[in-house]
Amino acid sequence: MITIQFPTNSIELSINLTDEQFFQLCQHNRDYQFERTASGELIIMPPTGSETSRRNADLTSQLRVWNHETKLGVVFDSSGGFTLPNGADRSPDASWVKKERWDALTPEQKDSFAPLCPDFVVELRSRTDSLKKLQEKMQEYIDNGAKLGWLIDRQNQRVEIYRPGQDVEIIQNPRTLSGEEVLPGFVLDLAEIM
Repeated sequence: MITIQFPTNSIELSINLTDEQFFQLCQHNRDYQFERTASGELIIMPPTGSETSRRNADLTSQLRVWNHETKLGVVFDSSGGFTLPNGADRSPDASWVKKERWDALTPEQKDSFAPLCPDFVVELRSRTDSLKKLQEKMQEYIDNGAKLGWLIDRQNQRVEIYRPGQDVEIIQNPRTLSGEEVLPGFVLDLAEIM
């Protein structure tokens, strides 16, 4: 049984999708973003609004510029999907994977949803996003191997920082964020994002 979640309600349908069928569903419906929880719930999200997309592009481009200079890994935007160790299929708004981990994947794994959790993940909360669901998703990333995660909450003008084995750190009205040891030397300028 797969539960399909729409922004305001849920509909239960009896659909059994293999990993390949789920991947093909995503490929054939590029106007939507799909995620699948570890329990098999299919989450369908409409395209983001222009303002959220603009802010997300700034975030991803800053990460990309840093990575281009350091060549330490691979950067992904919100359309990149990953199959986490718990079986969930997720697409963070921005993410980064260490080069060694990415290079260890086969070409087939790289062409589908990479079977790993990114080392670094970011979720940028839009007006329609449930804060509780995003917090649960951030914790899921950490539980599945992410080393650093940022939940950028524009509505409350704060950032929640997730790290393995630590309590969530909340910073009110930050101007910048440090990539710490995970992204050495990376500093995100939040002027155009918050």
